[in-house]
Amino acid sequence: MSGILSIVATPIGNLEDITLRALRVLREAEAVIAEDTRRTAILLQRHGIARPVESCPAFREASACARVVERIAAGERLALVSDAGTPGISDPGARIVRACVARGLAVEVIPGPCAAVAALCGSGLPTHEFHFVGFLPPKAVARERRLRELATLPGTLVIYESPHRLCAMLGQAAGVFGARPAAVARELTKKFEEFRRGTSAELAAWFATHPPKGEIVFLVGPGHPEQRRPTSL
Repeated sequence: MSGILSIVATPIGNLEDITLRALRVLREAEAVIAEDTRRTAILLQRHGIARPVESCPAFREASACARVVERIAAGERLALVSDAGTPGISDPGARIVRACVARGLAVEVIPGPCAAVAALCGSGLPTHEFHFVGFLPPKAVARERRLRELATLPGTLVIYESPHRLCAMLGQAAGVFGARPAAVARELTKKFEEFRRGTSAELAAWFATHPPKGEIVFLVGPGHPEQRRPTSL
């Protein structure tokens, strides 16, 4: 049997959000390569899947590449999953995919949940063109510089942020994006899912008195061309 790497998207919160194909591929895999074996074990147990689960956290992805590639080259069928969502999208996975492609090995994608897409669909902002940014720099000066770079792009911006940095980032975003429509999507698919919409300044004011928790996506709608001109620091 030919080896293959299966990139399997898993739920971002609600464990019911997994496809029939994903469940079949996980059952058929000789092993599941996981970012966090504990979280993956909960998912597999929920769906009655008994497969070996091996750890491949972000800080060990480079060292795991060679081992995973050699196993696939030898004919194994391995499923790669992250903690939640789609591997490689602000999660480990891209390095292993590149290594398999470089060796000419088979790679398949089993699509499914992705926080960026879910947030975009529920935001009410334009979806015909968007730019996925991932996480911004953690330090204020670098973050400000990055926001100003992003302000020149057309389309909706999709940004991941941590709860303890959200208020500071929104304050900076208010100065950069002005009155452009924005949204914060929090705890998507979970019990306390929330969409909060308004300008960046309005969102900053809200979360200043309502400290955020959980996983967060920040989105900014496109401005008029003159609003997207770069401004000096």
